[in-house]
Amino acid sequence: MHFVIMGCGRVGSALTASLEKRGHTVAVVDQDQEAFRRLGPHLQAKRVRGIGFDRDTLREAGIERAAAFAAVSSGDNSNILAARVARETFGIENVAARIYDPARAEVYQRLGIPTVATVKWTADQMLRRLVPDGVASEWRDPSGMVALAEIPLGVRWIGSPVAALENAAHVRVALITRLGEGMVPDPSTVLQQGDIVHASLTWTEADSVAKVFATGPEEH
Repeated sequence: MHFVIMGCGRVGSALTASLEKRGHTVAVVDQDQEAFRRLGPHLQAKRVRGIGFDRDTLREAGIERAAAFAAVSSGDNSNILAARVARETFGIENVAARIYDPARAEVYQRLGIPTVATVKWTADQMLRRLVPDGVASEWRDPSGMVALAEIPLGVRWIGSPVAALENAAHVRVALITRLGEGMVPDPSTVLQQGDIVHASLTWTEADSVAKVFATGPEEH
């Protein structure tokens, strides 16, 4: 498949490397010719100098045959505008934009433009490590109702199977981070000390779910 990326910073160049490693073709758009140096000589991506929301520039990058478009420049306005052009003008369904302003990111998320609010995500992740309490949303659907969340696990759940936790909290455990590596558990997977549990849930029930996670199986 072919992908178009706007912005050749650290994120854009890393995305390019990952996509090429998977056998895809990539075109990278940036106004700064020097930015393409981050791609190095080993990447085959097409370098397109220009404005990422300019239609002719996007056509030169192959947007009309692209499977997806990512706007990861340093400007919120440019990223959103480029994402809208890719979706509304060229009909690209898989579009994502990096946004630094979390309030603005939430607005565009609800309008159907998937966004990654880097400042909020980083702050939330740091807060989770400093104050591991409560439910931290890692992903929300556009309606804001369904979430994938990291939920602190009480010590009394250690040694219990995932199925018991799911039944007690009425959630689905999507993955567990164990010793720094992610794993997809099955119902018989036994919870261990240090596990970070990520569960899918209805956001309105987040508080009640957190209470179940904080207590133990014998209390439910």
